Amino acid sequence: MVSLVLPIAALLLAVAFLLLGTGLLNTLVAVRAGLEGYSDGLIGVIMSGYFVGFFIGTFLALPLIRRVGHIRAFALCAALASASALFHVLVVEPLIWGLLRIVTGVVLVILYTIIESWLNGQTPPAQRGRVFAAYMAVNLGSLAAAQQLLRLDAPTSHTLFVLAGILTAVSLVPVAWTRIAQPKVEDAQRLGVRRMWAVAPLAVAASFLSGLAMGAFWGLGPLYAGRIGLEASGIATFMTCAILGGALLQVPLGRISDSYDRRWVLGVLAAAAALGALGLLVLSYAGTWVIPAVAVYGGLAFAVYPVAIAHLVDHLEPADVLSGGSSLLLLHGVGAALGPALAGQIMSLTHAQALPVYFALMHLLLAAYTVRSLHRHRRDARDHAARFVPQVRTTPIAMEMQAAEAYEITEDDVSQESPRA
Repeated sequence: MVSLVLPIAALLLAVAFLLLGTGLLNTLVAVRAGLEGYSDGLIGVIMSGYFVGFFIGTFLALPLIRRVGHIRAFALCAALASASALFHVLVVEPLIWGLLRIVTGVVLVILYTIIESWLNGQTPPAQRGRVFAAYMAVNLGSLAAAQQLLRLDAPTSHTLFVLAGILTAVSLVPVAWTRIAQPKVEDAQRLGVRRMWAVAPLAVAASFLSGLAMGAFWGLGPLYAGRIGLEASGIATFMTCAILGGALLQVPLGRISDSYDRRWVLGVLAAAAALGALGLLVLSYAGTWVIPAVAVYGGLAFAVYPVAIAHLVDHLEPADVLSGGSSLLLLHGVGAALGPALAGQIMSLTHAQALPVYFALMHLLLAAYTVRSLHRHRRDARDHAARFVPQVRTTPIAMEMQAAEAYEITEDDVSQESPRA
């Protein structure tokens, strides 16, 4: 594994610095906005800007990379991301912060695309699964570690924003220093939503509803933690444990989905995530018990989208796997863009504790749709043509780093009539 990682160490180091900076910024903005006295609804709209930018950036990434190359595109976007972080302390205004969140979303998805396409192009197909595992470990580990940086100073000071800007800027160093050849980037075509709905409507519903829930979690989770009385260090632990819970439970839950009808797994997983959200609501009144509660919720909720991907792949031809994953990711992003604004408005009209209720509602809607789907289609599902693969919700190019055999579909599988969920 060491001999495999060393040639791409510069790219993984760039990812680590990048996510330390942007991971800190994402949490810091929500916390600081709450301390500035912005309403929960307004904060939700501000935090939605990130996912709106992420959506826009998916259409800008490949043309930019083709125009100026990987290194120049990375330098351009990292500079904008760093400047955006620093600009938050120069102008503390909701409109400006909303625009900055859009800019951050745009440049971050381009940066993800650069790194992932570079890793994908640098790695032989037989080794992409292991490279993806290393990339996922760096991705989640950096996001978790970034939350702990909140402990270094008060969110009301400029220090943490400056630190976020510095870390993001430093991500330029390993990329500018590397001599790894820049790859060509191919377009990731997308299947239409109508076709995906015809093939696997449950996967479409799960992706969108998961986006609504997880977008609200990433955008408003730090605010919620502050509203229930956690200090900066407690907010850091709250977010870290949610990420670690998602990292630890994603694989075992996914393996379970390989052994049973994935529609049943999605339904049970959604219902369990709803119960986890309600448990988070109840235990938020019990002090430190909220920390294991959010770890359990994160572990369950983070697994919904990867299982939805695997369910979709079960019903696709091999040639459509990448385009289907690309479309599902885009749909997940649309939900994530709407989630913070919707949940923020509900919190503003009611109470901060409406957030876990909102989480529970999204997952209950998915569980209810799953029951309806199973009632309409009682046929047993075919043997799974795909195996579950852990996911990072970044760009469609990340799917290419996963070993080809992870989504292997045999001729016998294709010839069987597959039920529509």
